[in-house]
Amino acid sequence: MKRITIGLVAAATGLFMLAGCTGTTGGGTTPTGTDSSAAATNAGGTIKIGLNYELSGNVASYGEESVKGVELAADEINAAGGINGKQIELIKLDNKSDEAESTTVATKLITQDKVVAVIGPATSGRFKASIPVANANKVPVISGSATAEDVTVDAQGNVQPYVFRTCFADSVQGTAMANFVVNELKGKTALIIKDTSSDYAVGLAQSFSDTLKAAGGSIVGEEGYVAGDTDFNAILTKAKSMTFDVIYLPGYYNEVGLIIKAARELGITAPILGADGYDSPTLLALGGASALNDVYFTNHYSSLDQDPTVVKFIAAFKAKYNAEPNAFNAMGYDSLRFVADALTRSDGQTGPALADALASTKDFPGVTGKFTIDAKHNAIKDIMIIGLKDGVQSTSVRIPASS
Repeated sequence: MKRITIGLVAAATGLFMLAGCTGTTGGGTTPTGTDSSAAATNAGGTIKIGLNYELSGNVASYGEESVKGVELAADEINAAGGINGKQIELIKLDNKSDEAESTTVATKLITQDKVVAVIGPATSGRFKASIPVANANKVPVISGSATAEDVTVDAQGNVQPYVFRTCFADSVQGTAMANFVVNELKGKTALIIKDTSSDYAVGLAQSFSDTLKAAGGSIVGEEGYVAGDTDFNAILTKAKSMTFDVIYLPGYYNEVGLIIKAARELGITAPILGADGYDSPTLLALGGASALNDVYFTNHYSSLDQDPTVVKFIAAFKAKYNAEPNAFNAMGYDSLRFVADALTRSDGQTGPALADALASTKDFPGVTGKFTIDAKHNAIKDIMIIGLKDGVQSTSVRIPASS
């Protein structure tokens, strides 16, 4: 693990161009057959791409922020002439933060709207609910933030042929944070408080625990809550009586903000650590600035990054939305760019051809870092660890993908 000044991060050239990120080889499985949507998708003057996102419900912030990034990318691509002369047409639907609704939305986008690809949902459970529809109809689905280990492979470990993600998996986040505890915070003991109803939180907790123990550390206890809880007094009162160096609190911003606020009010001062589910403006609103100190989380992107491609993205985002972009904005942006790049390289704009092109992507110059798609359709790239001061990002550490 190595601390690196953000300004020294290698520039990912060509971000705003669709050329230059080709790859003639890749590890993904090669789909066969023909998809039912291709002819209708490209019959007119546009290329239809579906958005299946959480625009209402308990994690709406993730979907809303992702869509902003997708829409910015579409504006830029269309302004530059589109893809092979055709404009991108986004068809945006709300899955209401519900798994059953995610399946319904995917079905409509693929079988009725005849999209060539679907981006989203943002969260792992909802994204996985869309996968059977994608595979059955041979239309790729892509998520920038579905980090569960089993997203791109089935129960037997076989690669899902039409499933891709532009983010790293939970194990990468948990491992990186455990190493950060040992190497940077010089900690050895941790209390885990996790959302037991979330595969996301459970997976993060497991990889964090395994890595910390392997490094000679220990887990002093594990406490649980479920999504929707608002009273954490019992858990935190018990925690206050324990001795530990850090709290690992994987989960989504809804509960995390409340837990951090309550912990600080009880006098728990230990560093609190988490993952990319922290990256929402709502975290500050729920937790309060004074509570959000000595808080660190793994992430895909940092607004502190001075790489020219990131600086350019931030300026463009601010010009469109008058706001500072977060990781979900950046991941949405990269996801559409990833699809658009593959479309320029695909042998015809059919689902199988697009899946082949996506699988062969190498050294794609994303805002969230340069990445290559591996044999299991995951993005291999660096990871960021963000530190908060009064609820605002104040420090960032880049951990190379090879670490």
